[in-house]
Amino acid sequence: MQKSKLGEQESALLAWIAANAPAGAAQIVAGWGASNGLARTTVTTMLERLRAKGYLRREKVGAAFQWSPQGEHQTQLRGVVGRFVERTLGGSLDPFVAYLSDADLSEEQKTQLRALVERLDSESQTGRTHSDEAAE
Repeated sequence: MQKSKLGEQESALLAWIAANAPAGAAQIVAGWGASNGLARTTVTTMLERLRAKGYLRREKVGAAFQWSPQGEHQTQLRGVVGRFVERTLGGSLDPFVAYLSDADLSEEQKTQLRALVERLDSESQTGRTHSDEAAE
């Protein structure tokens, strides 16, 4: 099942929950909602929408729900970025690469990009992909 696309605030909320899970609604409202100027009702509506889209799950603990990402957050992010590239950029990475060339990247981010390019070069030489390795 293909998940619905996420808005900017939904993506930010999902990232916050992934970093703080499991989290109750009160904790989410205080830790994320308040700093974004959002009322409790708005945050709880967003939580339910993310659950309906398949990004979050909730578990009843005592009288309240604890919220967690439905799957591995990095996997979810890859899906979000992939859909963004397909829908918004027409499948072309050129605008994304142009953005990165103008971005103020940290040394750690530059190191991660170099490692990615090296891995992609290696995969193109061997014919294996990162997805193939993960499936094994």
